[in-house]
Parts: sequence; C-alpha cells; structure tokens
Amino acid sequence: MQEFYNKALVSLLCIVGASFLIGYTCVDRTYLHLPLVPADNSQLPWHGEAAADEIQGGLSTIKINDDKFILHFEFKIEKKIEHPFASFALVFTDAANEKTLVNLTQYDKLSFSTKCSPNNTLSLAIATFDEAISVPDNLLTYRAPGAFFSCTENRARIELDLTRLETPQWWFDMFKLDLSRQAYTLDKVSRITFSSTFQSPVNSIATVQINELTLHGRDWRYMYLLGGFLFITWGSFALWLFRQYTRALTKDLRDKIQRDRPLVAYQQLSVEPHRDKEKSAILRFMATEYANAELDLDTMVTAINVSRTRINEVLKAEMGYTFITYLNKLRLTEAARLLAEKEEANVAEIAYSVGYKNVSYFNKLFKEEYGCTPKTFKSLCNKDQPQQT
Repeated sequence: MQEFYNKALVSLLCIVGASFLIGYTCVDRTYLHLPLVPADNSQLPWHGEAAADEIQGGLSTIKINDDKFILHFEFKIEKKIEHPFASFALVFTDAANEKTLVNLTQYDKLSFSTKCSPNNTLSLAIATFDEAISVPDNLLTYRAPGAFFSCTENRARIELDLTRLETPQWWFDMFKLDLSRQAYTLDKVSRITFSSTFQSPVNSIATVQINELTLHGRDWRYMYLLGGFLFITWGSFALWLFRQYTRALTKDLRDKIQRDRPLVAYQQLSVEPHRDKEKSAILRFMATEYANAELDLDTMVTAINVSRTRINEVLKAEMGYTFITYLNKLRLTEAARLLAEKEEANVAEIAYSVGYKNVSYFNKLFKEEYGCTPKTFKSLCNKDQPQQT
C-alpha cells in the first residue's frame, strides 16, 4: 500500500499545483483592466478631439495641453449663447487611424483620477451607435449616456458605473422617444467625452487634468472554464483514487495471504521431526487442531503433556507469537484463504469452520489483521478473480 500512497501523494500535489496555476490565470483574465491613458499603452487606439460652442456662434474656447501621457486641457466658458460648452473627446480609431466603433460590453466600470483648477463639475458621456435611431457620421443622433462628477484642486479618484449611466432628456425630445427607454448597449462606442456643465466656472480659464483612465470589467467565460476544469480534473482524480485504492488493497491482501499461508502450510504439510520432541509436538498439535473451537491452552497442556510456560516459550521462540496470538494467526490466515477461494461460502460458515463460535468477534479480529471486514475482503477478492469463459 505504501507504493499506492506515494503515487497518490505525488498525483495530488501535481493536481493542486495545476489547479493553482490555472485558477490564478483564469481569475486574472476574468477581471479585465484596459488602460486608455497614457495613449501609447492603450490597446484601443484613439486620438484626442476638442470642441466648443464656437461652431454654434458662441465664444467658449478649449485648448489641449497634453493628450498622450495625461488628459490635460483648459477651457473658458462664455455666456453668449443659451447652452455654452467645451469638451474633450477620446475618439476611437482603427489601425489605419480612421474613426471606428468599439465594443465595450465587457466593461462595467470606468475609473480615473482628476484635478481641476478652480473647482469644477464636469460630465462624462459615452457616444454609442443606436441601431434604431443613429445615423453614421452624425454625432447628434448617437445615444450618449453619461454621468456627472466633481473635480477639485485636490487630486481625487473617480469611479463610474457604466451600467447606470443616464441618457440626456434632449436626446429623447429630439427623436420624440419615450423617456422610459433608458436601456442602452456599449457594443458600438465611437468616443468617450469629458464636457463642461452649467455649473462650470464662467468667464475664467478652467484647467482639467485626468490620468489613469482605465476600463474595468469581467469576462466570466474564464471562471466557467475554471469550474469545468476543476470538476473534470478532481472528479477524475477521485475516480482514479478509488479504483487504484481498491486494486492496491486487493493486491496487498493477496500478498499478505501469500506471506501468511506458509504458516498454515508448514504446520499442515511440512512438520519435520525436531531434536526437541516438545517443539515438534507443540507445532504439530497447533497445525492439526487450530480449527477446533474448544481449543485453548489448558486443552493443549492436557493433550500433549507440556506445560503452559513451555508452550508459550516454544511458540515465541519459533514463530514469534504467544499461544492466543498464534492460534488467531492460523485461523485468520486460513479464513482469508477460504474467503478468497470459496465463493459459495458465507462469512459465518467460514468463521465457524476455522474455530470461531462468535461471528462478531471473528469480524473484529479479521478487520484488525487485514484492515477490512471479511465481507469486504471477499468482495475484493471475487472482483479481482478472472472471469470464467
């Protein structure tokens, strides 16, 4: 059995190691992190684009100071028109640097750090193409769900939930849509825009710094893959362990029978005359009478006229056992042989045949000797027998 335990331990360690490595990889890939800034580190190519109400006749202006390492821009809002604004957008592009739509459905959060001077309230909007409404190249028709956030002179970290953005009311009013149609998808996103709001400072230059802009999400496919891997791997290991344990136990029991059988065979077939007649008489008597249910030390003393002390001395010296221990060894060894070879005999019959009056006591001794009950031993041996054809 020691060989089985060693093999099982090595297999267990290998599976634990593989489970840890694959589990770490799957968990790492489940939690997605996609940095957008700095631009050179982004897996989604984009370029910066500024806009202000000048195109609508206003006087607001915006200037980009840096859009590669951080988003650093400044704007000045002038109240010449009803809704003045200034905005900076990350416009997504393809490999040819042409504007494109990207799929952000895997991401549910957007985080970044901000710093503004003076204090400001800004908005973030994600322009996404709505199949039922939007017209290509006409940004006003794109649905633009967004959220507001505060920006102060002390750098702060902002985290926005991309699943809980709100589409502005003017968009619904423009297309005469029901305000309850708030559902949106981020499968066709053209840009992410940071804009001024009606609470932004007026008639003064406002500076905005945004960095560490990162998309966060989860791809549960890797967790499903991990679950399947663990179920199959550990299930297979448990099945293998059960089968190998059964085989190892059967082999171990058969080896034990082979080792113990000479004890009985020697006494039954090979007892040769010894110089010491007492030794020969003791061994011959034990070999022929061990199955006698009435056999005890006093009976043996009377039958062969040898003292109790001498009987135990001989058995201890020759066989390494006391009288009771050796008697049980002989009986249990023969019982194991009968259990393995006599399929038609039941446990009780075999217990009585080898000298036990009490089947429960026989079961207890057999389990101590062989590590399993006689019934389990018989089942293992019968299962391992070659089928007759």
